[in-house]
Amino acid sequence: MVGPFANKGREYQPKGEPELVRTHDFADKELGKVCPDGIYDVTDNLGRVSVGVDHDTAQFAVESIRRWWNHMGAPCYPHAKALLITADGGGSNSSRNRLWKVELQKLANKIGLAIYVRHFPPGTSKWNKIEHRMFCILRKTGEVGH
Repeated sequence: MVGPFANKGREYQPKGEPELVRTHDFADKELGKVCPDGIYDVTDNLGRVSVGVDHDTAQFAVESIRRWWNHMGAPCYPHAKALLITADGGGSNSSRNRLWKVELQKLANKIGLAIYVRHFPPGTSKWNKIEHRMFCILRKTGEVGH
């Protein structure tokens, strides 16, 4: 979740003026819940973020890839024969998520590309470029959810 959640680290706050944070990532009754999903093209240093308002599902993750391909990928790489995706090891695009694989195959069939997926091992998402190039900026600005 993105937003003002408790951080176990220490940061100076004047006495009697604690920073207000939430301790759990339950959906906000007023604002709802957002699920960001992003695609970052390391070759062109460009990216696209899709923001869902329900759940982070395999269908949503693949739909994000489809939209990226239609709006950014295909125009940039009109002669592409394959697409390489690097993904975190958990969540909607987990290596164990069968629906993710089924939805990716449907996308591959529709766009006519071979799709290769390489998952980062557990605990190594810090090396995923999208974390440093896009999501960190969204967290700083608070543009995605509260």
